[in-house]
Amino acid sequence: MSQLVNFFADNPHLLLHKLLSHIAICAVGLAIAVTVALPTGIYLGHKHRGSWIAFSVSNGFRALPSLALIAISIAVFGISEVNIQIALIALAIPPILTNAYTAVDQVDQDAVDAARGMGMRDREVLWRVELPLSWPLIFAGIRTGSVFIIATAPLAALAGGGGLGDIIVNQSTYHLSGVIAASIVVVALAFAVDGLLALLQRSVTPAGLTLPKEIHTIVPATDRVEVAA
Repeated sequence: MSQLVNFFADNPHLLLHKLLSHIAICAVGLAIAVTVALPTGIYLGHKHRGSWIAFSVSNGFRALPSLALIAISIAVFGISEVNIQIALIALAIPPILTNAYTAVDQVDQDAVDAARGMGMRDREVLWRVELPLSWPLIFAGIRTGSVFIIATAPLAALAGGGGLGDIIVNQSTYHLSGVIAASIVVVALAFAVDGLLALLQRSVTPAGLTLPKEIHTIVPATDRVEVAA
């Protein structure tokens, strides 16, 4: 324990530098995953079609090992940050895509019909009815994807990407205390980001739809949709 405390005390600048690098890597991967998966899931859910696309893509990406993706992409792109981003994006897309599709697709049809009866156009129904009702589950997917990315990003060290993984995979230089210290920082970062996204989720969710702290996340399955606590 004393060695761990000493590592934190002796290497604050190192940990801060690696933390900032780790955050940058995660932010890029999450931004790309959200940009690709969120509009796709919302559109398919709004149209109530293409469920096989959402769940097939999610199941396929979930089945791909991150290390295998990095190894394959190294052969194509060489040692670069592109390799880890491919793995992170593939890891984050399934929960974001699946939750976005399911959230919009399962909006109460009576609310949608009432909005159309009031004269709302298709786009207005989406923005003023379906999305506000879908935010809790949509954000649950984003939160899950962000935690997946943060926890997997240490693999960036294997592909020259940097971040806290540089410490975690280099026990010969930083010793066990350094590995544990960097791992603790990764865990703390995951909790912090999840908490910030939870606050953002509550700020955009209508008061009447605020869910308990235990938010459900959709886990794609080959033949059905399961809800995992």
